[in-house]
Amino acid sequence: MPRRTARTALDRLRTPRRFPKFLGAASICALIAALLSPLTQAAAADSKAALAANDYCGGQCSDILPPGQNGNATLAQILLNQAFGIQPDHAEDQLGPYSNLASGAATLTDAKINDFFNDASFGVASDQVASTTAPGGRTDVTIVRDKKTGVPHITGTTRYGTEYGAGYAAAQDRLWLMDVFRHVGRGQLTSFAGGASSNQGLEQEFWRNAPYTEADLQSQIDHAIANNGARGQQALADANAYIDGINAYIDASDSGRYFPGEYVLTGHKDSITNAGTIDHFKITDLVALASVIGSLFGSGGGGEVNNAISLLAAQSKYGVTEGTKIWESFRERNDPEAVLTVHNGESFPYASKPDTAQGEALPDAGSVTQEPLVYDRTGSAGTATATSASATAAATTLTSAKRGMSNALVVSGKYTASGHPIAVFGPQTGYFAPQLLMLQEIQGPGLSARGASFAGLSMYVELGRGQDYSWSATTSGQDIIDTYAVELCQDDYHYLYHGTCTAMDKVERTNSWKPTTADGTAAGSYRMQVYRTKYGPVEYRATVGGKKVAYTTLRSSYMHEADSIIGFQMLNDPDYVKSPGTFQSAVQHINYTFNWFYADSSHTAYYNSGDNPVRAAGVDAEFPVWAQAAYEWQNWDPTTNTASYTPASAHPNSVDQDYYISWNNKQAKDYTTAPWGDGSVHRGNLLEDRAKKLVAAGGVTRSSLTKAMADAALADLRAEDVLPKLLKVINSSTVTDTTAAAAVTKLSDWVTAGAKRKETSAGSKAYANADAIRILDAWWPLLVKAEFEPGLGTDLYTAFSNNLPIDESPSAAHGPTGAHAGSSFQYGWWSYVDKDIRAVLGESVQGGLSQKYCGGGSLGACRDSLISTLKTAAGLTAAQVYPGDDQCSAGDQWCADSIVQRTLGGIKHGKITWQNRPTYQQVVEYTSHR
Repeated sequence: MPRRTARTALDRLRTPRRFPKFLGAASICALIAALLSPLTQAAAADSKAALAANDYCGGQCSDILPPGQNGNATLAQILLNQAFGIQPDHAEDQLGPYSNLASGAATLTDAKINDFFNDASFGVASDQVASTTAPGGRTDVTIVRDKKTGVPHITGTTRYGTEYGAGYAAAQDRLWLMDVFRHVGRGQLTSFAGGASSNQGLEQEFWRNAPYTEADLQSQIDHAIANNGARGQQALADANAYIDGINAYIDASDSGRYFPGEYVLTGHKDSITNAGTIDHFKITDLVALASVIGSLFGSGGGGEVNNAISLLAAQSKYGVTEGTKIWESFRERNDPEAVLTVHNGESFPYASKPDTAQGEALPDAGSVTQEPLVYDRTGSAGTATATSASATAAATTLTSAKRGMSNALVVSGKYTASGHPIAVFGPQTGYFAPQLLMLQEIQGPGLSARGASFAGLSMYVELGRGQDYSWSATTSGQDIIDTYAVELCQDDYHYLYHGTCTAMDKVERTNSWKPTTADGTAAGSYRMQVYRTKYGPVEYRATVGGKKVAYTTLRSSYMHEADSIIGFQMLNDPDYVKSPGTFQSAVQHINYTFNWFYADSSHTAYYNSGDNPVRAAGVDAEFPVWAQAAYEWQNWDPTTNTASYTPASAHPNSVDQDYYISWNNKQAKDYTTAPWGDGSVHRGNLLEDRAKKLVAAGGVTRSSLTKAMADAALADLRAEDVLPKLLKVINSSTVTDTTAAAAVTKLSDWVTAGAKRKETSAGSKAYANADAIRILDAWWPLLVKAEFEPGLGTDLYTAFSNNLPIDESPSAAHGPTGAHAGSSFQYGWWSYVDKDIRAVLGESVQGGLSQKYCGGGSLGACRDSLISTLKTAAGLTAAQVYPGDDQCSAGDQWCADSIVQRTLGGIKHGKITWQNRPTYQQVVEYTSHR
């Protein structure tokens, strides 16, 4: 049976609702009958695939990646799914086990782990082989797929053949998705997949951040190869073999007519004559793909202009000295109460506040304007929906509140029942159909790994396991992006570079689209335009001290999207990674901002990766600085965008700490991250509190650590860590108002029950403590505004809200992740509320806010404010709190929280109950070592 395919793009991207109309107009049965014949692809005879002898996990490595391995679907399969809900094989067989952990974790034992996860052992037992393929008729590689999940197990006798097989398998499982994202990376999605406003926003978001020409993409490959010796040459050979495998599948599926059906539905292929082409992949496509993934998950920093605006607002209200003090208290650069990954007290200073800032280029008040990206809109590109999508894309690109990629719990063998380390970890990359990640096992000369890789970049496993070790990552968010103020000269498109008036480089993309079966958006077009300088792309215009400037953003990984390939190559090499030290050495070659975790049978380790630039003395990374030699990164070469970077020893790192947790929280003492919100309450506390208790008790098992993760995944951070303090203020006197008293009782009962957003029973689609959850969801934004806006004033409150969103509950359609995305509680004002309420209560607060806000510092007035807003919240109906959207009816609380597999192709899946956990997740405990 051929592999199947998928459709368009990311969080905000979904399949336009034209499919049902199309199906209603067609004779479904006749159409499917006409299309079924090319579906059958001859499968090779089963082989006796033996379990690998190089597996040291003893059957105790497990993983899961919903909805399923198969992300390709023929046109016939798409029509069957749209009309009758029929799923292609292995399209969603991992979704049920993943979802069921929410209700099944309470009774989890080690023996039941694989009821909710896959067995991630190497190899496939002979009686579990579903198919064996020799891609392209080659004799040096086979792709074995297992019966349970359809995961490809690629085994090669030559390095070329192994990578060829990896490319072929990737195309079997994700060809359409890979094609979508190579166009996203080039800013050409709408011309390829349709002009839906979500498509417009997506290509704008990424092209603003990485406006590369074809020559830029090639030069990045050349640089990565030239600077990495034999490994660089091997990476180039691997990439070329991988692309050959992709293209072999394109040719085979085209001639056999089992290519993804989305090519027909978007007008690239004709279902009757087979006219049209599927373009072959080329090596620069991999860089375009990498730029999208790196921008999404591995590029910490930015937001300096927003920081400057809020600082100026604080100084305008309170004066320079007091305003700066207030700003710093909300910024929480190095909050002493923040949860840390490296918690042994070791300090790793980075991006710290200088004693006396040098070179700051703060804008004149009211002078900042965002640089336009889109010009010459025609047709549907000019609608209000399209322009709104553009505004959202720009805000997402320019904020420091980057989406999280998480989480990790790793426990040393000293505290486990077996004496071996245990890890439960994985990336939280959202939920898509097909998934952005894909599973594979790859075995060949110099390669031995199983795990997940981003589609189109799977020449190596990026997150997973080797022969006797596993690794994973979370997004770290340290600042590798700086904003420079380039002084303009001659006109708005020339700037001073080291005293010389220099022309900006203009890069353009013109996209147009017309309606298709998949996307009925009316015809339209626009031109995207970015001005680039040696200091990066122009993002804003302003004046500084009356001088006209352009604010540019310079990212250390800009023009270096391909560099990380060496680190991933090392992670897959069994002859390289043999210990914590060699693991740390491998991930030091990854220039994106990630936290990396490692576990083998005896040791655990952690390392924070990224090319952290060494800034000039006195430069404050929080704010724009002048584009002058004195304030540039040390030894910066604008031709290659290279500089001096902090040494490995200066990055947070550790070996064999008692335990590690990470949920995009602060890495270590004095290590400043770019996003706001690393304070006393962070979602990392949900893991920290549970891991700490387990370690204190000892005897940790795979199931107990998994249960801790699953328990945190259902917790409402606000209810667990902040609500008890709010109730303490309210209950400081008897509550006489009946409405408020009833609400307090419901909230208190919820806290006592564990403060979870959990179904009453598996599949009930209704929460226990539903009223309390509704009340808190309604109350939080009201109480925050009432607590802080009177003291801060509207302008400063709004400015701080632009630096850090107020809330990110599961049902919120605002915030970095949007609605139905699973990931929640990364960004919010929970720490501010916690510190302020504790201060009003007279409790000890380390690193507190510079003044008391709730009720102006009066306990009685604070209590009155809380009760007043609580009464308002309690009076709001479920339909008002959960107003409904394209997925849910108004008032449906469970649905509002539910996780939706956002369609990137033609196959749809059902909703699952909310969980705040990694998308791809491993549970590992190695029993031995080489």
